[in-house]
Amino acid sequence: MKPFLIGVVALVSLVANASTEENPAEALLHQMGQATEQQNYELSYILVRKNSIEPLRFRHALVEGESFGHIAYLSGPPREVIRRGDEISYFEPGVDPFTIESSQMIAPLPAIMQADIEHLSTMYDFVPLGRAREAGLPCDVVRVSPKDGERYSYVLWIDQASKLLVRADLLDRDGDPIEQYRALSLVISPQISEGMSTLAALELPPVVQVPKSSDSILKWQVTGLPEGFMPIYQNRHRLLITERPVESQMFSDGLFSFSVYLAEADKMSVREQLVRKGSRTLHSHVVGNAEITVVGEIPPATAKKVAESVTLSPASDASAVPAVNETQTP
Repeated sequence: MKPFLIGVVALVSLVANASTEENPAEALLHQMGQATEQQNYELSYILVRKNSIEPLRFRHALVEGESFGHIAYLSGPPREVIRRGDEISYFEPGVDPFTIESSQMIAPLPAIMQADIEHLSTMYDFVPLGRAREAGLPCDVVRVSPKDGERYSYVLWIDQASKLLVRADLLDRDGDPIEQYRALSLVISPQISEGMSTLAALELPPVVQVPKSSDSILKWQVTGLPEGFMPIYQNRHRLLITERPVESQMFSDGLFSFSVYLAEADKMSVREQLVRKGSRTLHSHVVGNAEITVVGEIPPATAKKVAESVTLSPASDASAVPAVNETQTP
């Protein structure tokens, strides 16, 4: 190899190594993601919110190379979530069990566990905070902070040995905790795979078809999206109680998501409303004949900004929302 090429190869190698060394927190998060999907483990943990503490158990294993997961709620009515590869089954009291096709469990687990870290690096800073101890385990601590200040942040405790997440604090813009996921015990064992293999033979509810995103062009748009949030779904449906037609769009940055709803204002509409419960915010306001509502995992100030950025086409208002014949949605 010519000296010039040798020098180029060496330079590229140095740059790559420097990049890894300069951001050890990002490398650690990649390791956490791999461990989450590849190891056989059982986590007993609590989910701490402002007025509640909920105990849960999460088991994960690879069964013949396929990812299996199981979440059990340990207090109150029996509730479970079962993952077999790309099929997720939900069992809730008062609701018929159902299965959907998805690679992500919609469950009380930190969203960061199922996120694409490389994608998030364009919108969040990963900052190492040193070491601490959690659930009796020595951990590396990392902060995941939004670059724009318009969304929530995380502080993560990652077990040094297994690289599994054992604590996650979801923080608001002031740094105050909104909710905490805290492991009480962690067991890593190949026997968990043997126990989880029984799920392979379990008869689960048939897969239901999720309504497809509407291809029609909406006569309104959101002009004030925080950077990185992209539309992932849109639909037209009727509200179950009022039967009002409503149009909606869902947006996500790969970690948090929210939906924007547009309906025709009526006598029940509130001129402006703001409700926050845990990580979820609801902000609605009325502009002309349009009632605009934002619901999702974003701070109140961001929800307000998004709602106020909705623009309707010059010749339309919420009365342009057409009648629909789709399945009613609560």
